[in-house]
Amino acid sequence: MSETVTRREALKLGAAAGVLAGAARRAAAATGPKPIRFGFIGVGGRGTGLLQQALAHEGVEVTAICDINEAHLNRGIDLVRKARGNEPAGHSAGPTDYRRLLTRDDVDAVLIATPMQLHGRMAADSLRAGKHVLSEVAAAVTVDECLDLVRAQKESGRTYMLAENVCYYRANLIVLNMIEQGLFGELTYAECGYVHDCRSLLFNGDGSLTWRGELARQESGNWYPTHSLGPVAQWLGINRGDRLVSLVSRSSPAVGVKDYATKRFGADHPTTKLPWRGDSNTSLLSTERGRVIELRFDTSSARPHPTTTYFTLQGATASYHDREAVPSIWVDGKSKEVAWQSINDYAAEYEHPLWKRWAEEASKTGHG
Repeated sequence: MSETVTRREALKLGAAAGVLAGAARRAAAATGPKPIRFGFIGVGGRGTGLLQQALAHEGVEVTAICDINEAHLNRGIDLVRKARGNEPAGHSAGPTDYRRLLTRDDVDAVLIATPMQLHGRMAADSLRAGKHVLSEVAAAVTVDECLDLVRAQKESGRTYMLAENVCYYRANLIVLNMIEQGLFGELTYAECGYVHDCRSLLFNGDGSLTWRGELARQESGNWYPTHSLGPVAQWLGINRGDRLVSLVSRSSPAVGVKDYATKRFGADHPTTKLPWRGDSNTSLLSTERGRVIELRFDTSSARPHPTTTYFTLQGATASYHDREAVPSIWVDGKSKEVAWQSINDYAAEYEHPLWKRWAEEASKTGHG
């Protein structure tokens, strides 16, 4: 594969959380007599992609699938049958039927890829049922759900992993290794954002709202922070030597979604009359050690789509940003001029061990 890092490569070949989890499953399977037996909760578009990835790993069996959409359920069962020859148990008897899956003795772990509003409750129920959990982002949508999720993990002692794939993009891992090797010195400031025109994903074909649409209508602020904040939290050692202590947040007026809906469905469509929340949100977060994070979120504004996330990191002795086609760094005392260098100049020295071990497998995963 290429020895250089580009923005497009980072998106395409990111060492996704699904691959990382697959690696953990294979390692576990190699040391024990049986593979990890997975139940899938939610096999829509995203869940089906993750199911296909799981079936590529010899150390994984898929023994049960749950989805309230029977067409999605049958598609998932068929994928398992064709890939492995067995037929997983199917659960589709309403929105709480996942709890019946959780009672099964042939399920060791679950992968949750349902609408985001359901993640927190389903993950907590799964942990309390004695199952390990790999959950799509975000982990939960309320503070109470977050606290209950922490309690459920501590009570059960089971493994919980948030499937945040952006943490494992190659460039982000190189920066993490640079930090751990002391190249940046004391870290002081970071910028990050998830800026991605998702307006087409807010609506079904008839103009009714998808789960994303419901969130965009009901929730102001940043309700999808993990793609951008995840790598920064790793870099700053959040909950590993530092922690977030405060934030202030402001949202812009809401104009983008209404404009899109009017053009797509007509000015008289009920969707155009909905009270949409702000298009763009910016938050300033501070940590216990005094560091500052500027966090932006915008999925409602018209813009091109070369990428979805961006990052800036400032330390005492180095600075990093990935706003250009190739992520760039400047290192005091090492960079030859007062100008940005390609991070590829440092890749050989600071390639992260995770990427060295799993790069070939990551290259097969696409979106992750």
